[in-house]
Amino acid sequence: MSVEKSYVRTDEHEVMRVGNSRVMLDSVVAAFQQGHSPETIRQQYPALSLEDVYGAITYYLAHVGEVEEYLRRQDTVWEQWRAKTEEKASPVVGRLRALQRAQMPELS
Repeated sequence: MSVEKSYVRTDEHEVMRVGNSRVMLDSVVAAFQQGHSPETIRQQYPALSLEDVYGAITYYLAHVGEVEEYLRRQDTVWEQWRAKTEEKASPVVGRLRALQRAQMPELS
C-alpha cells in the first residue's frame, strides 16, 4: 500500500507552499498561467523537483476555484503590506523616490 504524497501544503502563515519547500504555490501558478512549461518552472525553482511542479499544477487544475480565492486573498495581503511600507518609508526610500520623480516628471 502506498502513501499519497501531498504536493501543496498550507504553512503556519496560511500561505500555500509546494511540497516541503518554501516555494509559494502563487509562483508556480503564475508561471504556469504565463505559459511556462513544468520543466522551465523547475529550472526557475531549483528547490522543487519536476514531480513537485507537476503535482502543484495538478493540484491547481483540480482546485481552480479554491486556489483563485486564495490568490485573491494573497493579493489583498500584499496590497496591505505595500501600503504599510509606503506609510513608513525610510528617509532613504523617500529621497530615492524624490530623485526618481525629479528625473521622470511625466510619471508624477
